[in-house]
Amino acid sequence: MAEQREKLHIVVFPWLAFGHIAPFFELAKLIAQKNIHRLPKVPENLQPLVDLIELPLPRVDKLPENAEATMDIPHHLIPYLKLAFDGLQQPLAKFLDFAPYWLPPISSKLGISNIFFCTFGASAIYFFLLKDTDFPEEHYETNESGVSDLFRVLETCNGAQVTAIRTCTDIEGEPLKLFESIYSKPVITTGLLPPSLQFSEANNDGNWDSILKWLDKQEEGSVIYVAFGSEVTLSDEEFTEISMGIEMSGFPFFWVLKKQNTSKVELQDLVVNNSGKGLVWRTWAPQMRILAHKSVGGFLTHCGWSSVLESLLVGCPLVMLPFQIDQFVVARFMEEKRVGVKVQRSQHDGKFTGESLANALRSVMLEKTYRNEAQEMSKIFGNKEVHQKYADEFVEYIEIHRPAIKD
Repeated sequence: MAEQREKLHIVVFPWLAFGHIAPFFELAKLIAQKNIHRLPKVPENLQPLVDLIELPLPRVDKLPENAEATMDIPHHLIPYLKLAFDGLQQPLAKFLDFAPYWLPPISSKLGISNIFFCTFGASAIYFFLLKDTDFPEEHYETNESGVSDLFRVLETCNGAQVTAIRTCTDIEGEPLKLFESIYSKPVITTGLLPPSLQFSEANNDGNWDSILKWLDKQEEGSVIYVAFGSEVTLSDEEFTEISMGIEMSGFPFFWVLKKQNTSKVELQDLVVNNSGKGLVWRTWAPQMRILAHKSVGGFLTHCGWSSVLESLLVGCPLVMLPFQIDQFVVARFMEEKRVGVKVQRSQHDGKFTGESLANALRSVMLEKTYRNEAQEMSKIFGNKEVHQKYADEFVEYIEIHRPAIKD
Protein backbone atom coordinates (compact mmCIF):
# COMPACT_ATOMS: atom_id res chain seq x y z
CA MET A 1 0.00 0.00 0.00
CA ALA A 2 1.38 3.42 -0.95
CA GLU A 3 2.30 5.49 2.11
CA GLN A 4 0.46 8.56 0.85
CA ARG A 5 -2.79 6.69 0.47
CA GLU A 6 -5.63 7.84 2.73
CA LYS A 7 -5.96 5.65 5.81
CA LEU A 8 -9.01 3.40 5.71
CA HIS A 9 -11.26 3.67 8.77
CA ILE A 10 -13.56 0.79 9.68
CA VAL A 11 -16.26 0.81 12.34
CA VAL A 12 -17.63 -2.51 13.57
CA PHE A 13 -21.13 -2.62 15.02
CA PRO A 14 -22.18 -5.97 16.51
CA TRP A 15 -25.43 -7.06 18.10
CA LEU A 16 -25.37 -6.94 21.92
CA ALA A 17 -24.74 -10.64 22.56
CA PHE A 18 -21.34 -12.12 23.39
CA GLY A 19 -21.67 -14.68 20.60
CA HIS A 20 -21.65 -11.72 18.20
CA ILE A 21 -19.36 -9.32 20.06
CA ALA A 22 -16.52 -11.86 20.36
CA PRO A 23 -16.10 -12.63 16.62
CA PHE A 24 -16.41 -8.93 15.76
CA PHE A 25 -13.67 -8.31 18.32
CA GLU A 26 -11.42 -10.97 16.75
CA LEU A 27 -12.06 -9.58 13.27
CA ALA A 28 -11.22 -6.07 14.46
CA LYS A 29 -7.92 -7.26 15.94
CA LEU A 30 -6.93 -8.86 12.64
CA ILE A 31 -7.78 -5.69 10.74
CA ALA A 32 -5.87 -3.59 13.28
CA GLN A 33 -2.75 -5.68 12.74
CA LYS A 34 -2.82 -4.43 9.15
CA ASN A 35 -2.58 -0.84 10.43
CA ILE A 36 -6.19 -0.04 9.66
CA HIS A 37 -7.96 2.16 12.21
CA ARG A 38 -10.73 0.33 14.03
CA LEU A 39 -12.92 0.20 17.13
CA PRO A 40 -12.46 -2.30 20.03
CA LYS A 41 -9.87 -2.21 22.80
CA VAL A 42 -7.15 -4.84 22.34
CA PRO A 43 -3.57 -5.63 23.45
CA GLU A 44 -1.04 -2.87 24.15
CA ASN A 45 0.77 -3.13 20.82
CA LEU A 46 -2.49 -2.28 19.03
CA GLN A 47 -3.81 0.37 21.41
CA PRO A 48 -2.46 3.34 19.39
CA LEU A 49 -4.90 2.28 16.67
CA VAL A 50 -7.90 2.17 18.98
CA ASP A 51 -10.76 4.57 19.60
CA LEU A 52 -13.51 3.25 21.85
CA ILE A 53 -16.71 5.17 21.18
CA GLU A 54 -19.47 4.99 23.77
CA LEU A 55 -23.05 4.96 22.49
CA PRO A 56 -25.49 4.86 25.42
CA LEU A 57 -28.65 2.91 24.67
CA PRO A 58 -31.86 4.98 24.72
CA ARG A 59 -34.34 4.24 27.51
CA VAL A 60 -37.05 1.73 26.66
CA ASP A 61 -39.98 0.77 28.87
CA LYS A 62 -39.71 -2.74 30.38
CA LEU A 63 -35.94 -2.81 29.81
CA PRO A 64 -33.86 -2.71 33.03
CA GLU A 65 -31.87 0.51 33.36
CA ASN A 66 -28.41 -1.10 33.29
CA ALA A 67 -29.10 -3.72 30.61
CA GLU A 68 -26.38 -3.56 27.94
CA ALA A 69 -26.27 -7.12 26.57
CA THR A 70 -28.43 -10.24 26.29
CA MET A 71 -26.71 -11.81 29.29
CA ASP A 72 -28.12 -9.03 31.49
CA ILE A 73 -31.76 -9.90 30.87
CA PRO A 74 -34.11 -12.90 30.58
CA HIS A 75 -35.01 -14.12 27.09
CA HIS A 76 -38.48 -12.53 26.99
CA LEU A 77 -36.95 -9.04 27.33
CA ILE A 78 -34.55 -9.40 24.37
CA PRO A 79 -37.01 -7.75 21.91
CA TYR A 80 -36.93 -4.63 24.11
CA LEU A 81 -33.12 -4.64 23.97
CA LYS A 82 -33.41 -4.77 20.18
CA LEU A 83 -35.82 -1.84 20.32
CA ALA A 84 -33.23 0.16 22.28
CA PHE A 85 -30.53 -1.01 19.87
CA ASP A 86 -32.61 0.28 16.95
CA GLY A 87 -32.66 3.68 18.66
CA LEU A 88 -28.94 4.02 17.86
CA GLN A 89 -29.62 4.62 14.17
CA GLN A 90 -29.63 8.39 14.73
CA PRO A 91 -26.13 8.68 16.29
CA LEU A 92 -24.51 5.87 14.31
CA ALA A 93 -24.09 4.66 10.74
CA LYS A 94 -21.06 2.62 9.74
CA PHE A 95 -20.69 -1.19 9.88
CA LEU A 96 -23.17 -3.91 10.72
CA ASP A 97 -24.22 -7.22 12.22
CA PHE A 98 -27.61 -8.84 11.54
CA ALA A 99 -29.67 -6.83 14.05
CA PRO A 100 -29.24 -3.25 12.68
CA TYR A 101 -31.23 -3.83 9.50
CA TRP A 102 -31.60 -0.03 9.27
CA LEU A 103 -27.88 0.62 8.71
CA PRO A 104 -27.44 -0.20 4.98
CA PRO A 105 -29.73 2.62 3.73
CA ILE A 106 -28.06 5.13 6.07
CA SER A 107 -24.51 4.16 5.06
CA SER A 108 -25.53 4.24 1.40
CA LYS A 109 -26.74 7.83 1.72
CA LEU A 110 -23.43 8.78 3.35
CA GLY A 111 -21.35 7.06 0.68
CA ILE A 112 -20.01 4.51 3.16
CA SER A 113 -19.39 0.95 2.03
CA ASN A 114 -21.00 -1.69 4.24
CA ILE A 115 -20.40 -5.38 4.78
CA PHE A 116 -22.72 -7.81 6.51
CA PHE A 117 -20.41 -9.82 8.77
CA CYS A 118 -22.27 -13.08 9.29
CA THR A 119 -21.23 -14.61 12.62
CA PHE A 120 -23.20 -17.84 12.31
CA GLY A 121 -21.64 -19.76 9.43
CA ALA A 122 -22.52 -20.52 5.80
CA SER A 123 -24.87 -23.42 6.61
CA ALA A 124 -27.12 -21.20 8.70
CA ILE A 125 -27.22 -18.16 6.41
CA TYR A 126 -27.98 -20.41 3.42
CA PHE A 127 -30.83 -21.93 5.42
CA PHE A 128 -32.16 -18.45 6.24
CA LEU A 129 -32.29 -17.41 2.59
CA LEU A 130 -34.10 -20.50 1.32
CA LYS A 131 -37.56 -19.29 0.33
CA ASP A 132 -39.27 -22.61 1.09
CA THR A 133 -37.75 -23.02 4.55
CA ASP A 134 -40.37 -23.85 7.18
CA PHE A 135 -39.39 -21.61 10.10
CA PRO A 136 -41.21 -21.66 13.44
CA GLU A 137 -43.91 -18.97 13.55
CA GLU A 138 -42.12 -16.98 16.28
CA HIS A 139 -39.34 -16.08 13.83
CA TYR A 140 -41.82 -14.72 11.26
CA GLU A 141 -43.97 -12.82 13.72
CA THR A 142 -43.32 -9.21 14.64
CA ASN A 143 -42.08 -9.07 18.23
CA GLU A 144 -41.92 -6.24 20.75
CA SER A 145 -38.97 -4.68 18.88
CA GLY A 146 -41.30 -3.86 15.97
CA VAL A 147 -40.01 -6.40 13.43
CA SER A 148 -39.27 -10.13 13.33
CA ASP A 149 -35.78 -11.60 13.79
CA LEU A 150 -35.94 -13.18 10.34
CA PHE A 151 -36.78 -9.78 8.85
CA ARG A 152 -33.64 -8.35 10.47
CA VAL A 153 -31.42 -11.04 8.97
CA LEU A 154 -32.87 -10.84 5.46
CA GLU A 155 -32.99 -7.03 5.31
CA THR A 156 -29.40 -6.73 6.51
CA CYS A 157 -28.15 -9.39 4.13
CA ASN A 158 -30.01 -7.93 1.15
CA GLY A 159 -29.11 -4.33 2.02
CA ALA A 160 -25.37 -4.92 2.37
CA GLN A 161 -23.00 -4.64 -0.57
CA VAL A 162 -21.03 -7.72 0.50
CA THR A 163 -21.52 -10.61 2.92
CA ALA A 164 -18.48 -11.77 4.88
CA ILE A 165 -18.91 -15.11 6.63
CA ARG A 166 -17.02 -16.41 9.64
CA THR A 167 -16.05 -19.71 8.09
CA CYS A 168 -13.55 -21.36 5.75
CA THR A 169 -13.79 -23.70 2.78
CA ASP A 170 -12.04 -26.49 4.69
CA ILE A 171 -15.04 -26.67 7.03
CA GLU A 172 -18.00 -25.38 5.01
CA GLY A 173 -16.95 -25.73 1.39
CA GLU A 174 -20.27 -27.11 0.15
CA PRO A 175 -22.53 -24.77 2.19
CA LEU A 176 -20.51 -21.82 0.87
CA LYS A 177 -21.11 -22.93 -2.72
CA LEU A 178 -24.84 -23.31 -2.02
CA PHE A 179 -25.06 -19.86 -0.46
CA GLU A 180 -23.18 -18.24 -3.34
CA SER A 181 -25.57 -19.92 -5.78
CA ILE A 182 -28.61 -18.06 -4.36
CA TYR A 183 -26.98 -14.79 -3.27
CA SER A 184 -26.48 -12.22 -6.01
CA LYS A 185 -23.73 -10.22 -4.28
CA PRO A 186 -20.07 -10.91 -3.44
CA VAL A 187 -19.38 -13.44 -0.68
CA ILE A 188 -16.04 -13.49 1.14
CA THR A 189 -14.76 -15.56 4.05
CA THR A 190 -12.90 -14.24 7.07
CA GLY A 191 -11.68 -17.58 8.34
CA LEU A 192 -12.89 -18.89 11.69
CA LEU A 193 -11.29 -16.07 13.71
CA PRO A 194 -10.27 -18.42 16.53
CA PRO A 195 -9.58 -16.62 19.80
CA SER A 196 -6.07 -16.77 21.14
CA LEU A 197 -5.10 -19.72 23.33
CA GLN A 198 -2.24 -17.72 24.84
CA PHE A 199 -3.60 -16.91 28.28
CA SER A 200 -1.75 -14.28 30.26
CA GLU A 201 -1.32 -14.92 33.97
CA ALA A 202 -1.65 -11.17 34.42
CA ASN A 203 -5.29 -11.48 33.37
CA ASN A 204 -6.10 -13.99 36.10
CA ASP A 205 -8.73 -12.99 38.63
CA GLY A 206 -10.41 -14.53 41.64
CA ASN A 207 -13.04 -16.19 39.47
CA TRP A 208 -10.54 -18.05 37.32
CA ASP A 209 -8.46 -19.05 40.33
CA SER A 210 -11.55 -20.63 41.93
CA ILE A 211 -12.55 -22.39 38.72
CA LEU A 212 -9.02 -23.69 38.11
CA LYS A 213 -8.76 -25.03 41.65
CA TRP A 214 -11.94 -27.08 41.13
CA LEU A 215 -10.97 -28.31 37.64
CA ASP A 216 -7.51 -29.38 38.80
CA LYS A 217 -9.12 -31.75 41.30
CA GLN A 218 -10.99 -33.68 38.59
CA GLU A 219 -9.72 -36.62 36.57
CA GLU A 220 -8.53 -36.02 33.02
CA GLY A 221 -11.38 -35.98 30.49
CA SER A 222 -14.04 -36.59 33.15
CA VAL A 223 -15.86 -33.24 33.36
CA ILE A 224 -18.88 -32.14 31.35
CA TYR A 225 -18.79 -28.40 30.70
CA VAL A 226 -22.34 -27.02 30.42
CA ALA A 227 -23.21 -23.62 28.93
CA PHE A 228 -26.07 -22.43 26.75
CA GLY A 229 -24.94 -18.94 25.79
CA SER A 230 -26.30 -15.57 26.80
CA GLU A 231 -29.67 -15.71 25.04
CA VAL A 232 -31.12 -19.11 26.00
CA THR A 233 -33.47 -19.07 28.99
CA LEU A 234 -34.55 -22.51 30.14
CA SER A 235 -38.13 -23.30 31.12
CA ASP A 236 -38.81 -25.14 34.38
CA GLU A 237 -39.32 -28.35 32.43
CA GLU A 238 -36.13 -27.97 30.40
CA PHE A 239 -34.13 -27.08 33.49
CA THR A 240 -35.46 -30.15 35.31
CA GLU A 241 -34.70 -32.54 32.44
CA ILE A 242 -31.18 -31.17 31.97
CA SER A 243 -30.50 -31.47 35.69
CA MET A 244 -31.81 -35.04 35.73
CA GLY A 245 -29.84 -35.97 32.62
CA ILE A 246 -26.58 -34.68 34.04
CA GLU A 247 -27.20 -36.50 37.30
CA MET A 248 -28.14 -39.73 35.51
CA SER A 249 -24.95 -39.60 33.45
CA GLY A 250 -22.84 -39.80 36.61
CA PHE A 251 -20.13 -37.44 35.36
CA PRO A 252 -18.83 -34.40 37.24
CA PHE A 253 -19.98 -31.16 35.65
CA PHE A 254 -19.21 -27.45 35.53
CA TRP A 255 -22.41 -25.57 34.66
CA VAL A 256 -22.33 -21.88 33.73
CA LEU A 257 -25.92 -20.85 34.37
CA LYS A 258 -27.32 -17.41 33.67
CA LYS A 259 -30.35 -16.07 35.53
CA GLN A 260 -33.34 -18.36 35.08
CA ASN A 261 -37.06 -18.02 35.69
CA THR A 262 -37.08 -21.43 37.34
CA SER A 263 -38.83 -22.50 40.50
CA LYS A 264 -39.04 -26.30 40.54
CA VAL A 265 -35.37 -27.13 40.97
CA GLU A 266 -33.03 -25.59 43.51
CA LEU A 267 -29.39 -25.39 42.45
CA GLN A 268 -28.14 -26.46 45.86
CA ASP A 269 -30.30 -29.59 45.70
CA LEU A 270 -28.83 -30.41 42.30
CA VAL A 271 -25.27 -30.19 43.60
CA VAL A 272 -26.02 -32.15 46.77
CA ASN A 273 -27.95 -34.88 44.96
CA ASN A 274 -25.06 -35.30 42.58
CA SER A 275 -22.84 -36.25 45.54
CA GLY A 276 -20.81 -33.07 45.31
CA LYS A 277 -19.70 -33.81 41.75
CA GLY A 278 -21.01 -30.62 40.25
CA LEU A 279 -20.26 -26.92 40.34
CA VAL A 280 -22.85 -24.36 39.22
CA TRP A 281 -21.34 -21.01 38.24
CA ARG A 282 -23.72 -18.05 38.23
CA THR A 283 -21.54 -15.32 36.69
CA TRP A 284 -19.45 -14.94 33.54
CA ALA A 285 -16.80 -17.64 33.10
CA PRO A 286 -13.74 -17.81 30.76
CA GLN A 287 -15.14 -20.43 28.39
CA MET A 288 -12.03 -20.94 26.28
CA ARG A 289 -9.88 -21.56 29.34
CA ILE A 290 -12.35 -24.07 30.72
CA LEU A 291 -12.69 -25.96 27.44
CA ALA A 292 -8.90 -26.11 27.11
CA HIS A 293 -8.45 -27.65 30.58
CA LYS A 294 -7.38 -31.29 30.55
CA SER A 295 -10.19 -32.37 32.90
CA VAL A 296 -12.96 -31.35 30.46
CA GLY A 297 -14.10 -34.26 28.31
CA GLY A 298 -17.22 -32.88 26.65
CA PHE A 299 -19.24 -29.72 26.09
CA LEU A 300 -23.03 -29.66 26.53
CA THR A 301 -23.88 -26.72 24.30
CA HIS A 302 -26.76 -24.90 22.60
CA CYS A 303 -24.69 -24.97 19.39
CA GLY A 304 -24.10 -21.27 18.97
CA TRP A 305 -21.50 -20.98 16.22
CA SER A 306 -18.95 -19.23 18.44
CA SER A 307 -19.26 -21.85 21.18
CA VAL A 308 -18.87 -24.69 18.70
CA LEU A 309 -15.78 -23.12 17.16
CA GLU A 310 -14.18 -22.56 20.57
CA SER A 311 -14.80 -26.17 21.57
CA LEU A 312 -13.41 -27.65 18.38
CA LEU A 313 -10.41 -25.33 18.49
CA VAL A 314 -9.23 -27.32 21.52
CA GLY A 315 -10.57 -30.67 20.25
CA CYS A 316 -13.41 -30.97 22.78
CA PRO A 317 -16.37 -33.05 21.48
CA LEU A 318 -19.94 -31.77 21.62
CA VAL A 319 -23.19 -32.82 23.24
CA MET A 320 -25.62 -30.73 21.22
CA LEU A 321 -28.89 -29.36 22.59
CA PRO A 322 -30.00 -26.58 20.21
CA PHE A 323 -32.86 -24.20 21.02
CA GLN A 324 -33.02 -21.69 18.14
CA ILE A 325 -33.16 -22.09 14.37
CA ASP A 326 -29.52 -21.48 13.43
CA GLN A 327 -28.42 -23.74 16.29
CA PHE A 328 -30.38 -26.69 14.86
CA VAL A 329 -28.61 -26.20 11.52
CA VAL A 330 -25.20 -26.12 13.22
CA ALA A 331 -26.03 -29.21 15.29
CA ARG A 332 -27.01 -31.21 12.23
CA PHE A 333 -23.89 -30.09 10.38
CA MET A 334 -21.59 -31.04 13.27
CA GLU A 335 -23.34 -34.35 13.77
CA GLU A 336 -22.51 -35.17 10.15
CA LYS A 337 -18.88 -34.34 10.95
CA ARG A 338 -19.06 -36.86 13.85
CA VAL A 339 -17.60 -34.42 16.36
CA GLY A 340 -20.51 -34.89 18.74
CA VAL A 341 -24.00 -36.21 19.42
CA LYS A 342 -27.29 -34.34 19.20
CA VAL A 343 -29.71 -34.88 22.09
CA GLN A 344 -32.80 -36.65 20.75
CA ARG A 345 -36.09 -34.75 20.87
CA SER A 346 -39.62 -36.05 20.44
CA GLN A 347 -40.88 -35.84 16.85
CA HIS A 348 -44.32 -35.12 18.30
CA ASP A 349 -43.65 -32.05 20.47
CA GLY A 350 -39.92 -31.36 20.12
CA LYS A 351 -39.22 -31.99 23.79
CA PHE A 352 -36.23 -33.87 25.20
CA THR A 353 -35.94 -35.97 28.34
CA GLY A 354 -33.31 -36.40 31.00
CA GLU A 355 -32.79 -39.94 29.76
CA SER A 356 -32.13 -38.85 26.16
CA LEU A 357 -29.66 -36.26 27.44
CA ALA A 358 -27.90 -38.79 29.67
CA ASN A 359 -27.55 -41.17 26.70
CA ALA A 360 -25.96 -38.45 24.58
CA LEU A 361 -23.60 -37.48 27.40
CA ARG A 362 -22.46 -41.07 27.90
CA SER A 363 -21.88 -41.54 24.17
CA VAL A 364 -19.63 -38.50 23.88
CA MET A 365 -17.78 -39.04 27.15
CA LEU A 366 -17.17 -42.78 26.70
CA GLU A 367 -16.81 -43.34 22.95
CA LYS A 368 -13.41 -42.29 21.60
CA THR A 369 -14.70 -41.70 18.06
CA TYR A 370 -16.14 -38.26 18.82
CA ARG A 371 -13.07 -37.02 20.67
CA ASN A 372 -10.78 -38.33 17.91
CA GLU A 373 -12.81 -36.53 15.24
CA ALA A 374 -12.92 -33.33 17.30
CA GLN A 375 -9.16 -33.42 17.80
CA GLU A 376 -8.67 -34.01 14.08
CA MET A 377 -10.83 -30.99 13.29
CA SER A 378 -8.84 -28.89 15.78
CA LYS A 379 -5.91 -29.15 13.34
CA ILE A 380 -7.92 -27.01 10.91
CA PHE A 381 -9.36 -24.69 13.53
CA GLY A 382 -5.96 -24.07 15.11
CA ASN A 383 -3.97 -23.62 11.89
CA LYS A 384 -2.72 -20.05 12.24
CA GLU A 385 -1.29 -19.91 8.72
CA VAL A 386 -4.61 -20.88 7.14
CA HIS A 387 -6.61 -18.33 9.10
CA GLN A 388 -4.02 -15.62 8.55
CA LYS A 389 -4.40 -16.24 4.82
CA TYR A 390 -8.15 -15.69 5.08
CA ALA A 391 -7.59 -12.55 7.13
CA ASP A 392 -5.08 -11.18 4.60
CA GLU A 393 -7.50 -11.82 1.73
CA PHE A 394 -10.33 -10.14 3.61
CA VAL A 395 -8.27 -7.03 4.36
CA GLU A 396 -7.05 -6.94 0.75
CA TYR A 397 -10.65 -7.08 -0.45
CA ILE A 398 -11.82 -4.14 1.66
CA GLU A 399 -8.73 -2.14 0.65
CA ILE A 400 -9.37 -2.73 -3.05
CA HIS A 401 -13.07 -1.93 -2.71
CA ARG A 402 -12.68 1.11 -0.46
CA PRO A 403 -15.12 3.94 -1.26
CA ALA A 404 -13.80 6.67 -3.51
CA ILE A 405 -12.55 9.79 -1.67
CA LYS A 406 -14.83 12.73 -2.38
CA ASP A 407 -13.40 16.21 -2.85
